[in-house]
Amino acid sequence: MVELSDPFIIAGRSFTSRLLVGTGKYADLAQTKAAIAASGAEIVTVSVRRMDLGGGAESLQAALPPEKYTYLPNSAGCYTADDAVRTLRLARELGGWDLVKLEVIGDKQTLLPDEAETLRATEMLVKDGFKVMVYTTANAQLARQLESAGAAAIMPLASPIGSGLGITDADAIATIVAHAKAPVLVDAGIGAPSDATLAMELGCDGVLLNTAIAKASDPVAMAHAFKLAVQAGRTAFLAKPMARSGLADASSPQSGLVTLSA
Repeated sequence: MVELSDPFIIAGRSFTSRLLVGTGKYADLAQTKAAIAASGAEIVTVSVRRMDLGGGAESLQAALPPEKYTYLPNSAGCYTADDAVRTLRLARELGGWDLVKLEVIGDKQTLLPDEAETLRATEMLVKDGFKVMVYTTANAQLARQLESAGAAAIMPLASPIGSGLGITDADAIATIVAHAKAPVLVDAGIGAPSDATLAMELGCDGVLLNTAIAKASDPVAMAHAFKLAVQAGRTAFLAKPMARSGLADASSPQSGLVTLSA
């Protein structure tokens, strides 16, 4: 299998699954557990502000044991670099997590990242010893700045969070992939498995999503569909698709044809 010989490496750690999933918006913890198991994901992102840290039978940790899953605390809901850094420092204090997902939102309506505050928070967190996966706009220049600041992964949005619009600017994503040395993962806006396949065919290292699974009519089946979609897209990328052409090219050879007599 391609995924066994094609490890996904984030901050020095190797994973098999290139699909990362969120833990919010599900009907209950039982559905959360079943859907994430079906997705095959090894990394799950959790909002520090919403996380139940009690560790009881009804906690997220009971449904998704930290021994089995790599938790990726995020700074969802933060609107300044200082607030995001404070939130992720709390995560490290509470759970020892230093691999984190940075989000600094600039607008409550669009939920698009604040580019300047995102860069500032990245610099602060890297200096403080964090391994930072950064949610950002599909801005190639900013991606280079974030990588120079020490980001462990660049995570450009496909389209606005929770919109389900899919990848609205494939060229922008492809440009980031072409110049990045750090892993690139599409994050936010994915609506259907075909969107995830496209992200992987563009050369992205992974896909992170939540709403597309959690709000499907059958989240468990959809989670499995996304697992297959990511695998298919990565396999297609490694197989190097044929070059596109504006001209027709017959599938059957035109030479060596048998001459038919009347």
